[in-house]
Amino acid sequence: MNLDEFLYKLHYETDRVKPGDWVVNWDDAPLPYKLYQGLPSVELPISPLFHFKEKKTAIPSLEELGHFLKFTFGLTQISQTLPVDDQTGEWTTYRRFAPSGGALYPSELYLYLKMEGLPHGIYHYDAAHHRLVALREGNFDSYLQRALGSRCDISSAFGTVFLSVFFWKNFFKYHNFSYRLQGLDTGFVIGQLLETGRRLGFQTSVYYQFLDRALNHLLGISEQEETVYAALPLSVDPAVDWSREREEKLEESVTAASLSSELPPLSHCQYVRSREIRPYPVILKMNEACLLDSLQFKKVKKEAKAKPPQTERLSYDFYPVCEKRHSPGLDFYQKPVSKSALMALLNEAFSASLHQNDVDVLDVSLYCYTYNVAGLPNGFYSYNESSHDLTLIEEGDFRTELQDGLLADTVNLVQVPLHFVIAGASDHNQPDYGYRGHRIQHMEAGILSQHLLLAASALDLSGHPLLGFDVNTYDDLFKLRETKKTSLLFLPVGSSRPLPRLQGPL
Repeated sequence: MNLDEFLYKLHYETDRVKPGDWVVNWDDAPLPYKLYQGLPSVELPISPLFHFKEKKTAIPSLEELGHFLKFTFGLTQISQTLPVDDQTGEWTTYRRFAPSGGALYPSELYLYLKMEGLPHGIYHYDAAHHRLVALREGNFDSYLQRALGSRCDISSAFGTVFLSVFFWKNFFKYHNFSYRLQGLDTGFVIGQLLETGRRLGFQTSVYYQFLDRALNHLLGISEQEETVYAALPLSVDPAVDWSREREEKLEESVTAASLSSELPPLSHCQYVRSREIRPYPVILKMNEACLLDSLQFKKVKKEAKAKPPQTERLSYDFYPVCEKRHSPGLDFYQKPVSKSALMALLNEAFSASLHQNDVDVLDVSLYCYTYNVAGLPNGFYSYNESSHDLTLIEEGDFRTELQDGLLADTVNLVQVPLHFVIAGASDHNQPDYGYRGHRIQHMEAGILSQHLLLAASALDLSGHPLLGFDVNTYDDLFKLRETKKTSLLFLPVGSSRPLPRLQGPL
């Protein structure tokens, strides 16, 4: 299977990217987090009296960093499911504030930190124990700046976050379909990171283009099992320039190999739990096709968008909104939503999702089917974030068609008032960014989706991200082919019943 054929089947014929005889070995499932062994670690304090401060001028304390990591990617809930049907044992799930396909969380989080009271260097965030594990000590400003293409002043940042994907963590369940989930799941985490950082007064930009092997070498990870998907420098300077020299020719030719030769390789022991890790050659082939060995940034002409009107953002307490966010499944119930609530939801989601990145030509769009929204006819709409308004595509009751488009009845759409589709270019921006465009596009879709989920939670609504739908059906319903776009993610939003489970604080 060539890569273009794989991406087509991955998007439009998902049942053909996984063998029909694929059996998930739950008894040999990997841990949902990576554990390093035999390395020094730093415990991260957590205070129940902690308050977010959006305006900040000083480098954060270890406590503030601890809350930043806890809200971004820390374990926040442990769920135990009793045996049902043919299952023979209990199943334990470790959840975080951002959603993930199957709660498997293929991402890992690493940091380059330069903070007082902490040796400067590279760390891994151990989510299981809420601590930092030291991987490599030293100052790597020059190395990292060149790995990012000398487009920002890393010396002005107190740290940099690296989000990687550990392939086996969700390949063991989803086989090759895991490739699509890996980009989206990473995007959800980035969205949560951006909002958490904003509430702590952190300034950042998302870098999708970098010398992959150089960053992997810096972190000490093998591209045969894991690779960096995004890098986010962190600063407390509101005037920091994240795009310096972006369109200028680099003073020297830097390659991943030449940069990697400056640092000795790392060899650390880690525990995955799986006794057998089955091969994933297509995932490795896709990753190989995405790697950048040198950086030559292409200037892409893009029509300037009008600035969106200044509208009032939602004001809400961040912690309870994160805490109550969940995917309701079949627990949605029909309750009218007002047009003003819908517009507030859209405004908050798009306002929050505005962020600097190094590929701003990549656009993701939002479409919506509404039913029982007071002051708005039932029908399909496109949302224009520049003018903050909805454009009617087709009026009518299409809930049955949307339900029929689901590959499994995981949500009763008859009970849902808002049905969002995150859409992007049907060519996945491959002409501009090669195969890397697919994963970048899906990360951008995940970022917008996470802000949509947070905004919904702030309005006492719930959202359930879904990839289990027929893309061709939804593209036709939302008239996406006419604009050369395709559905990337489906997100029903509405009121839901309390979860039918016993729960307590972690």
